[in-house]
Amino acid sequence: MAKRPAIAPRKQPVQARSHATVEAILQATVRVLTKVGYDRTSTNKVAEAAGVSVGSLYQYFPSKEALAVALAERYHERLFAVMFERLREVATLPIHDAVRSVIWAIVDAHRADPVVHRILTEQIPRIGKLGEILKDIEVRATPIVRQYLEARQREIRVKDLDAAAYVVVVTVQVLADRISHNKDPLELSRRVDATCELVSRYLVDDNAERKRS
Repeated sequence: MAKRPAIAPRKQPVQARSHATVEAILQATVRVLTKVGYDRTSTNKVAEAAGVSVGSLYQYFPSKEALAVALAERYHERLFAVMFERLREVATLPIHDAVRSVIWAIVDAHRADPVVHRILTEQIPRIGKLGEILKDIEVRATPIVRQYLEARQREIRVKDLDAAAYVVVVTVQVLADRISHNKDPLELSRRVDATCELVSRYLVDDNAERKRS
C-alpha cells in the first residue's frame, strides 16, 4: 500500500519574515496550480515560483498535499468569517431578509476569489481533507444559526431547531458554492432567489407572518 503523504504543516510561522515566506509560498501555490493543474504541481515548482529554496518550503509544508490543504483551510476560514459577521449583522432582521443577506454574502465571498475557489472545487477534493474542513465549518456555523432561529422562533414552523439549523447550514453551504460558479449575472441572481425561497419556505410559518402583518 502506498504511503499517504503528510498534510499537516511542519511548523507555524512566528516572526514577520517567516509569515512573509509562508504567504509567498501559498500565493505561488495558487499560481502553479492555476498554470499546470494539481497533478503536475510539485513542491519544486512552487518553491521556484515563490523564490525560495525547497528546503525553506519543507520547513513549513511537507508535501504538495499539505500546500493544498493550507489553501483550503485559509479559504474556508475567511468564508466562515464572512458568514459569522453577516449572521451577526442580520440578528434582528426577519427571516426572509436574513436568509437573503447571508446567502448573498457567502456567494459574493466565493466569487471574490474565483481562482482559489475553482482550484478547491476541481482539484483539492481528491486529497480527502476538504471534507473535514467543510465539516468543521458546519459544526461551527450550526450553533450560530440555531441561536438566530431560537430568537425568531415565533416566525418559524419547524419545531426541531437543532435539525433545522443543520439543514439550513448544509443547504446554504452546498448551493452557495455551486451557484457562485455561474458567470451570468442574471442566472446567478435567479439561482440565489431560488435558494432563498427554498430556505425561507422551509423555515417560515406563513400563517404567523400574516398574523404579524
